[in-house]
Amino acid sequence: MSEASVDAPRGNIVKRIFSRTQVFDFIGQSRTYLFVSLGLVAVCLIGLAVRGLNYSIEFTGGTGFTVTDATRDFTSEDLRTAITEIGVEEAIVQIVDGGDGALISTTAVDEIGGQQQRQLTDVITEVTGAPSESIAVDAVGPRWGQQITNQSLRGLAVFLVLVFLYLAIRFEARMAAAAIVTLIHDIIVTVGVYAIVGFEISPASVIAFLTILGYSLYDTVVVFDRVNEDTAHLSSVSTQTYGEAANQALNDVLVRSLSTSITSLLPVGTLLFVGSTLLGADTLQDLALALFVGMAIGTYSSVVVATPFLVWLKEKEPRWAELKERVEARRGGAGRQPAAATPAGSAAATSATDSPSTKPKPKPAKKSSKASRAKRRR
Repeated sequence: MSEASVDAPRGNIVKRIFSRTQVFDFIGQSRTYLFVSLGLVAVCLIGLAVRGLNYSIEFTGGTGFTVTDATRDFTSEDLRTAITEIGVEEAIVQIVDGGDGALISTTAVDEIGGQQQRQLTDVITEVTGAPSESIAVDAVGPRWGQQITNQSLRGLAVFLVLVFLYLAIRFEARMAAAAIVTLIHDIIVTVGVYAIVGFEISPASVIAFLTILGYSLYDTVVVFDRVNEDTAHLSSVSTQTYGEAANQALNDVLVRSLSTSITSLLPVGTLLFVGSTLLGADTLQDLALALFVGMAIGTYSSVVVATPFLVWLKEKEPRWAELKERVEARRGGAGRQPAAATPAGSAAATSATDSPSTKPKPKPAKKSSKASRAKRRR
């Protein structure tokens, strides 16, 4: 542990980071971050496999009922039971507005505006006490929902291809590959959080997903630009490896990345926790959750996923692999010599030099002869 880290007051890590006195070995600890990231991805994949995604009716097709101005006390189970009794299965019921409203999603009714829809409206009115004009009906066919799904996947694929091409032209193919791996990591984690929490996947969620991918890409490009700049001077005689130069670049832009992320997360967090939770604006929930989780995981991945993966790819190249071997060989050879950099090493070296067995004999005769010749010239 360095002297600065020992003398720094405990609990003052934030101050040390923003004053640029704290240096993290992201590349040296990349194996630890790899296990953390793989564990996070595994949890999200298990959540997707076990719970699945809660698609809104825009994707699955169905009929949505939005109830306001309810005058009776009721529970979600009361509504679900009443709807099941008229032959409509798998209804999703959510109580909103402190019990004064409800959001109900059912499978598609037999006919829009037909007998089954009127029966559902009558049952909802009977349970909640809300007048029929306070019940808004939104019907979506399953075919349209399938089109939305296909278009979303197509848009994501086009986005990833364009990102790869741009980064390959702007930087290089290995940086593009590292950025794509980082984006896939962000997608899996964000979608996994949606599956674990159980929030609906709506068109607003898809928009948020694409937005956070752009944000994560921006953070990654900022880091890669600095890495590219700091590694451009490396040559076969450099005293730094590619990984060490990349780690230094990463620490140089860490404060900028954290500052950008914090100023972005604060308003999104307000939108999520105050707007959708405290004020009951549930329509903001889908967008705000995806933005909040995606921005947070995007900041994390641009630091501990993108750059370590890039270093792993780059040090597979013969040029950087040979440089790493030379640097390590030099340091290994220096490590077998007396350590003159530390105070203790200096003292040991001095005492060893002053010992009678190793101290070189002076040559006073040669010096005196030079002095005598100078006198004779005078």
